Amino acid sequence: MAVLTEEQTMLRDAAKGWASESAPVGALRRLRDGKSGQSFDPAAWKEMGEMGWAGVIVPEAYDGSAFGYLGLGLILEETGRTLAASPLLSTAMIAASALQLAGSDAQKQAWLPRIASGEIVATLAIDEGSHHAPARTALTATKSGSGFALNGTKTFVLDGEAADLLIVAARTGGAPGQTDGLTLFLVPGDAPGVKRTHLALMDSRGAAQIAFDAVEVPADAVLGEVDKGWAVLEPTLDRAYAGLAAEMLGSASAAFDITLDYLKTRTQFGQVIGSFQALQHRAAKWFTDLETTRSCVEAALEALDAGGDTRALASLAKAKACELVHLASNEMVQMHGGIGMTDAHDAGLYMKRARVTEALFGGASFHRDRYARLMGF
Repeated sequence: MAVLTEEQTMLRDAAKGWASESAPVGALRRLRDGKSGQSFDPAAWKEMGEMGWAGVIVPEAYDGSAFGYLGLGLILEETGRTLAASPLLSTAMIAASALQLAGSDAQKQAWLPRIASGEIVATLAIDEGSHHAPARTALTATKSGSGFALNGTKTFVLDGEAADLLIVAARTGGAPGQTDGLTLFLVPGDAPGVKRTHLALMDSRGAAQIAFDAVEVPADAVLGEVDKGWAVLEPTLDRAYAGLAAEMLGSASAAFDITLDYLKTRTQFGQVIGSFQALQHRAAKWFTDLETTRSCVEAALEALDAGGDTRALASLAKAKACELVHLASNEMVQMHGGIGMTDAHDAGLYMKRARVTEALFGGASFHRDRYARLMGF
């Protein structure tokens, strides 16, 4: 596991305190019961921006703190513990990464300071079906005057309804399934021809299906190079995988802590159920998987900070996190017995979030296969 610096420890502790006080699990329950259709609380996102969390990986030249991916991962882990709903992953991790990896100075100047301040929401529009398959992009971008016209549909776009900026993967060449011929475009969320439809997810969060009907964008909307978007998209997705894995680690850790407290206090047959050997063995397995996943997640985040090829580590982290949250959510419900099946208990919220994050940006099988290919197995 990573040895944290004093500054990283302070950042983690600050995130832990804020999440427990300002964004507890009850806040997600209120978001769900309010039926506002929002995927997050704008007030909470504003607070994150004021605390500087939206600019943790943004360079100082663009009003960020350049504190690194491990720093942002620590925040995502703590917000994951309370299931805090925010665009931290979509905006501060994914969109900010794409702009830093390939943005021109003009593009960075236009968007990164606004991301760092929490002023805007930005997101990556990539998948077009029910499974994560970035190379299967079919949305087209054809030449139109001096720019391009986008036609097609993206689905399950994180925070897509609220996004001020959409980073859209489109096909300017090749065929679906090929990595050549992809191009990334910066598209304002309110651009003419963009139609957004709310998708209510089982975890009480939200996503959007976004249709692009002859959406005109200028040539300077291209992020990176035409037909060479995969060189930007793949490392951006690696950051998405590692960031989401950090959040999943947090939710699995909280589920473990809540369940452990229950095992120490619930009595049955005249004794605390935590004294039952069968439950002890299951808790020990859970704890071991937590620590193994933590090592994988922190290794991926540290590799992102160090630079170089992070593809295998990012997929390893996401695969392990998928397996962990599946185990954690099941064990949380089962070890709590009957109360774990009720809506009054938070176990159901952790399970629903687990199922969504397992599928988001590729499940365990997707990342095991990718890891195996990258390692030459």
